[in-house]
Amino acid sequence: MESNKLSSSVVTGETPRLLDRVRDRIRVKHYSLRTETAYLGWIKRYIVFHGKRHPLDMGKDEVEAFLSHLAVERNIAAATQNQALAALLFLYGEVLGVALPWLDDVTRAKKPARLPTVLTQAETFALLNQVPEGEVQLIVRLLYGTGMRLLESLRLRIKDLDLQRREIVVRDGKGGKDRVTMVPEQLVPALRAQLARARMQHEVDLLAGRGEVWLPDALAVKYPNAVRALGWQYVFPANGFSVDPRSGAVRRHHVDEKRIQRAVRAAADRAGVLKPVSPHTLRHSFATHLLEAGYDIRTVQELLGHSDVSTTMIYTHVLNRGGRGVVSPIDRMGLA
Repeated sequence: MESNKLSSSVVTGETPRLLDRVRDRIRVKHYSLRTETAYLGWIKRYIVFHGKRHPLDMGKDEVEAFLSHLAVERNIAAATQNQALAALLFLYGEVLGVALPWLDDVTRAKKPARLPTVLTQAETFALLNQVPEGEVQLIVRLLYGTGMRLLESLRLRIKDLDLQRREIVVRDGKGGKDRVTMVPEQLVPALRAQLARARMQHEVDLLAGRGEVWLPDALAVKYPNAVRALGWQYVFPANGFSVDPRSGAVRRHHVDEKRIQRAVRAAADRAGVLKPVSPHTLRHSFATHLLEAGYDIRTVQELLGHSDVSTTMIYTHVLNRGGRGVVSPIDRMGLA
């Protein structure tokens, strides 16, 4: 009876006790809100797919049947399939506390080895010049000029931008790692003006009785006054306030990532770039152009924050000039 109650509550609107346990465990582990939303979604789909059976009544066969359904009938990407598997492994291992030997035997989808889309320097120049002046233009140029990921740039705090030393400390990047990248000299005046705007906005918010910014749970507990400190504010604050979906607190967050994504796609269209372009394409282009300029691959690896140089090696494909630098035999004939 308890099994039916837990599973049916997922879709009937009753208190989702199992999902509450999942949510609580995710927050104890300090996973991001994006991960929380994704994991809860996959777990609900898994339960509904198997007729609302409780996960304790299912095992390896049901997990693989669900993953096969996603791959064959839904035709989802390998990365998405692996995310679904990670959610189910979290459910069984972290929430239900079930140590099942089949967990390690579940087949993971193999990601295809695809080369990244890279813009030429001429295409990059054309795209950057098509982004309208203002805050969005500065963010887009910062992406290409530093190699940061989109959310890394939007989550940049004032204290981590050092214009005097010309460096940016990227906190809690992919894999939970910190790293340092450069501040492009050309962007220093615009960044200085942006810092002044962020400072002014924060002062206005403080006068209005607000001025708090989101901090990771551990930091918020350790430094209770940091939520209103200038150094912890975002370099690129949002125009308005938003409600924290977890705590319900009303704060000023950072610029919406969709705004930058739309701006990059529109600029690429206006620039006549025919390749599929996203903000992440600028990171790929940053790395490739540094290697073309003769910088050491280890240096590029550190700037990108890659744990393994083999990840950075993928950008060397453009340096081979096609066919790994081999000259085609027809080019040796000198045909008229």
